[in-house]
Amino acid sequence: MDSGYSAIPRGSFLELQSQNIDGNPSKNPRFIPKFSIEPISLEDGQDEILDVEDDDFPLIQEEEPSSSGSGIPGAVFNLTTSIIGAGIMALPATMKVLGVILGALLIVVMGIISEFSIELLVRLSVLRKASSYGEVVESALGRPASILAEICIIINNAGILVVYLIIMGDVLSGSSNHLGVFQQLLGNGVWDERWLVVLLILVFCLLPLCLFRKIESLSFPSAVSVALAVVFVLVACTITLVKLIEGRIHTPRLGPDFGSTKAILDLLVVIPIMTNAYICHFNVQPIYNELEGRSPKKMNQVGRITTVICVVVYALTAISGYLLFGNDTESDVLTNFDQDLGIRFSLALDYVVRIGYILHLILVFPVIHFSLRQTVDALVFKGWPPLVDSGKRSVVLTHVLLILIYLGSTMIPNIWVAFKFTGATTAVSLGFIFPSLIALRFNKQEGVLLRGEKTLSRLMLVMAILVGVIGVAGNVYSLKGPSA
Repeated sequence: MDSGYSAIPRGSFLELQSQNIDGNPSKNPRFIPKFSIEPISLEDGQDEILDVEDDDFPLIQEEEPSSSGSGIPGAVFNLTTSIIGAGIMALPATMKVLGVILGALLIVVMGIISEFSIELLVRLSVLRKASSYGEVVESALGRPASILAEICIIINNAGILVVYLIIMGDVLSGSSNHLGVFQQLLGNGVWDERWLVVLLILVFCLLPLCLFRKIESLSFPSAVSVALAVVFVLVACTITLVKLIEGRIHTPRLGPDFGSTKAILDLLVVIPIMTNAYICHFNVQPIYNELEGRSPKKMNQVGRITTVICVVVYALTAISGYLLFGNDTESDVLTNFDQDLGIRFSLALDYVVRIGYILHLILVFPVIHFSLRQTVDALVFKGWPPLVDSGKRSVVLTHVLLILIYLGSTMIPNIWVAFKFTGATTAVSLGFIFPSLIALRFNKQEGVLLRGEKTLSRLMLVMAILVGVIGVAGNVYSLKGPSA
């Protein structure tokens, strides 16, 4: 058939001209690009379909890398900060219940399982091009499951932030059993009012940091917070080592105590607290979204570095805190640092530990608040423009959430109450139940898991359900009487 078209010779040039409505070329074209038409030749033995270099995830089409954002160090600091918060202060108390051997073993095992679930979450998020935790849950399990996951994030993160404020109040203003920093330095006064001290910290320290609309902006505060956590660990380990050399450390319990109903009940309660220690999954996607040159392989590197840091910090903190205070270890070990530690410069070290960790929590607070605000926005304002593009909505949400968190901190008695309930419910759901269900559903649809990954996903799901059921039962039973 004669189409009226003729082939353009190879190596020739094609000039494009803008035209007027009447079809004639414009007299003053503003832009006339020229394109060279060159032949594309394939070498002998090559197929017409170009091969792509294999990576670790052959079933995932990589997203185009982001040209700007935080590098691996910044992402590691943000993810580490999401993990190492107030939970670290409850670990010496869990060590008191579990014993040194079982406690240290659980710290390592839970770190490994948590890292596996994070890698699954990243991999499946990229597969479905999901930009948040709720979106990947919705793509696998539907909108009702996504709403449930978002509610879990809200409860979990709000509970964590309430705990932070409780710790700040207890350490600075004191509690019924312990002196606060202000009481020791200044005596009794208006600073004894915990509600006032927490309110001032909230307004002048936390609010400015929480107004940032990108998690990338919190990389430097996160780095400082990790450094302060390391300072706390070094001081605690140094004091413990000195007292150990001097023979002033009592023989620790190596395993759990099954000698009484109360001991068994405490054992059931602390296991969910241990699972809560590594929950950061709600911040994985925001950190990945702002990772420079992002890819699942690069994010896995971030996750593994973070896990190693957290396992080391957790193990050293839990063991040194328990060895220092033995059976007198409080649910918030910071409150133990209001006494003579039995070494030189004891009072100065007390202040360094407590004030340093309060500064750490102040810098951690906005990172956890970030994902809380994003989740509330996604749940309440679904379909609206991104929060990062709406300054007014971001400011209003920030103020409302901070007010509610402050009110919550005035009603919950101590961090043990908050951690044991969130650890048995929202924490295990976000860290283990949802990731394993997502992975198993995607594998059923598209076969994305290896055999070992499928087995681990099933084991993780069973473990999480058991921990949740046992933890809730223990918590309900413990309401009938006081627990350690």
